[in-house]
Amino acid sequence: MKSIFSVLFFLLFYTSLVHAQVGTMFPSISGEQVSGNELNIPEDTKGKFTLIGLAYSAKAEDDLKEWLNPIYQKFIYVPKKPQIFDLTYDVNVYFIPMFTGAKQAAAGKAKKKLEKDIDSKLHPHVLIYKGKLNDYKDKLSLEDKKKPYFFLLDETGRIVYSTDGRYSVHKRESIEEFLDDL
Repeated sequence: MKSIFSVLFFLLFYTSLVHAQVGTMFPSISGEQVSGNELNIPEDTKGKFTLIGLAYSAKAEDDLKEWLNPIYQKFIYVPKKPQIFDLTYDVNVYFIPMFTGAKQAAAGKAKKKLEKDIDSKLHPHVLIYKGKLNDYKDKLSLEDKKKPYFFLLDETGRIVYSTDGRYSVHKRESIEEFLDDL
């Protein structure tokens, strides 16, 4: 019986750690979009829900790229002739590879590579961050450098939903359900 309570306590504690940042303001982050514009989140995105994907390692960046097309198709792309049951979302979307420490010097080269490798329609949605990691790591509970982290911000910049890891239909649908319930 004691072990059941221990397992339940661990699960409740772990769940609260994973989503500890929900309800807090997203810390200000700025960088250059692949399209060339400077952007500061959440200051420049206030007034609209914003979905952010962060990655601070090559492995996490690979997993972040797995999210690009499905998120583009669901939250950014607007068909020329929408079908009657097509849902459209009015949400900002930004994918942010983070170049910190010694890796900051590689940000320019990475931006040029992204300009070539990803569809130009995604360029305004990819923001290159150069700077310190510790503030974000602590405030956003970015514990595992091998996975990307996703945050949905409300119109004021407050985190209302978060998830992490490799792309899955279930994770994308959870974001959709959250937005549908608003």
